[in-house]
Amino acid sequence: MIRRTLAALALLLLWPTLAVAQDAVPPVPLPRVVMETSAGRIVIEVNDRQAPITGTNFLRYVDEHRFDGTNFYRAVRSAPDLGLVQAGTNNDPARTLPPITHEPTTVTGLSHVDGAVSMARYGAGTATGDFFVSVGSTPSYDAGRPFSIDAHGFAVFGKVVEGMEVVRGILVAPTSPTEGDGFMRGQMLEPRIDIITARREPVPAT
Repeated sequence: MIRRTLAALALLLLWPTLAVAQDAVPPVPLPRVVMETSAGRIVIEVNDRQAPITGTNFLRYVDEHRFDGTNFYRAVRSAPDLGLVQAGTNNDPARTLPPITHEPTTVTGLSHVDGAVSMARYGAGTATGDFFVSVGSTPSYDAGRPFSIDAHGFAVFGKVVEGMEVVRGILVAPTSPTEGDGFMRGQMLEPRIDIITARREPVPAT
């Protein structure tokens, strides 16, 4: 009985040290992707924990170099310093992988905040290799809001952590007055902003 009491007392004395040691372990950082573009450098943090399907899909495009040589091709200006810029494979069959399952913001808990990176698509479950970056807060692209522009919302999977000044520059870049069908007329960038390379940022050594 005395031994058990002493052991329990020792554990209680050690508990603060053990708790501090556990708290001191840094979390594994989220993967980051560096995009070198003709307008400058953009760094995207990919949240493949909260959005595992969408984040993994984006990283596959990066790892297989499918974004190299593509471009930012669309700028949607809703108001000054508000809108989105769109990029990716643009349905190029040589670059585009099969569609992925839709991950709405109501499932991931993510939102279209300023700098959010999300999947472009047609219907839910059709997203492939095209994505957009929100400039300013665009919560109408989230799912489950009374003012959502689409019942399913769009799938956020990351955020720009460096280079938002480059993204804002793309938003106000020149567009063609004639290119684009229907509501996209006047939104197509001319000239395009090239994505030269997209690579994972090396994880710092611990």
